[in-house]
Amino acid sequence: MLSATQRKMKEMQVEFIDLKTLDLKGKLHSLILPVAMMDDKLLGGGVGFDASSYGFAKPEKSDMVMIPDLGTMIIDPFRARKTAIFMADIHLTDRARTRFPEDPRFVAAKAEDALVKSKVGTKALFGPEFEFFIFKEAEFGVQEDGNYYFLKKDSESRSNQYHAGSPEDEHVDFKNEAVAILQDLGIEIKYHHHEVAVNQHEIETKFNPLLKTADQAVIIKYVLFNLAKKHGLFLTFMPKPFFGKAGNGWHVHQFILNREANVFLKKGNYANFSDTGLHYLSGLLFHSGSLSAFSNPSTNSYKRLVRGFEAPVSAIFATSNRNAAIRIPAYVAENETRLEYRPGDAAANPYLFLSAMLLSGIDGVFKNLSPEKYNFGPFDGAIPDAKVFKDKIKLLPADLAEALDHLERDNEYLKYNNVFDDALIQQWLKIKRAEIAEIAQIPHPKEFEMYFNF
Repeated sequence: MLSATQRKMKEMQVEFIDLKTLDLKGKLHSLILPVAMMDDKLLGGGVGFDASSYGFAKPEKSDMVMIPDLGTMIIDPFRARKTAIFMADIHLTDRARTRFPEDPRFVAAKAEDALVKSKVGTKALFGPEFEFFIFKEAEFGVQEDGNYYFLKKDSESRSNQYHAGSPEDEHVDFKNEAVAILQDLGIEIKYHHHEVAVNQHEIETKFNPLLKTADQAVIIKYVLFNLAKKHGLFLTFMPKPFFGKAGNGWHVHQFILNREANVFLKKGNYANFSDTGLHYLSGLLFHSGSLSAFSNPSTNSYKRLVRGFEAPVSAIFATSNRNAAIRIPAYVAENETRLEYRPGDAAANPYLFLSAMLLSGIDGVFKNLSPEKYNFGPFDGAIPDAKVFKDKIKLLPADLAEALDHLERDNEYLKYNNVFDDALIQQWLKIKRAEIAEIAQIPHPKEFEMYFNF
């Protein structure tokens, strides 16, 4: 007997199914099968693949299977032949087809279960802001005879292009088309606009639970990259492509519900924030060092986290202040009281970042962490100078190596409900330290400027 999903695909005349997964680092992979392969064998036993190529397993123990999550089906808007996309779960090859503990989607599902188990709330809701650059021309390369990159700017009539309109914003039609596609796929968009830097743009989504938010992040990036290619454009979420300009963040608004009640809301308190909300907020800031290993997982991430570009460098919070690591928006209605975690960027694996963030907040509630004890704020005026407040203000890591050192020392909170296991954490440390070592060996253009004629 055909399942509801199989009947729907037959009615829509689907010809292919595309199983999409993220590897550990967050790169998207696809396995495309003829629709006839969507049978009981596939749904029960999955389709095999080499997990070592995903960064998950050693080559000598690399066979795993992926099984589609039928509730995630969308129709690919870019394929000539009608293709149904499914997010896929990764399973082991044992008879029971046990879920693979390091599968990012499984990590996210376990994090959602951890929230319920913690009794802090029943559902965490997330609303991310996607910042990205669009270029008409982009070239880059690393070769034996030279390393280079070139990014062609659009016309730049003023230094701050926040909410610039047409004709200064040359990509309004592109973003309109992207938003229309995303809405057709069932992704609710709040708005889009030009961001501060030339060529920089933003799309913000409405709130969703953790796993759905991460799934949508995968699809949003997929749509934007494919649409850019269709129009002969170059699009990047790279945290800091331009020297001296604002970088791309992945700011994540969030709050927790206990059934229908906002756990963060306490009318009359500072910013209407409850004690539970402040404990959660303090957990994010307390663990911000190790959290950075997942929220800012590239060497380029830390070129963005510098003063002067509305990017945080200190683990503090405030109302409205966009230079703080956590901002409590002042313009929202009381029942929408929430926080915005601002350090992260879209180089992150969204499943791991969102899960680590939720776990850090839960740990803050468990331990009754308070802003006063750790001098987290609120700092509603100018951000304090770290030199003046030395040893009093907690700083975010200065680079990826420091973030990984924090993760190595501070990771017990990630293991609540077995959300992250030791194998995942150790593999993450291994692959990210390998990235640092590789990049450190490559000559930088600035080195030529400084040392070529020395």
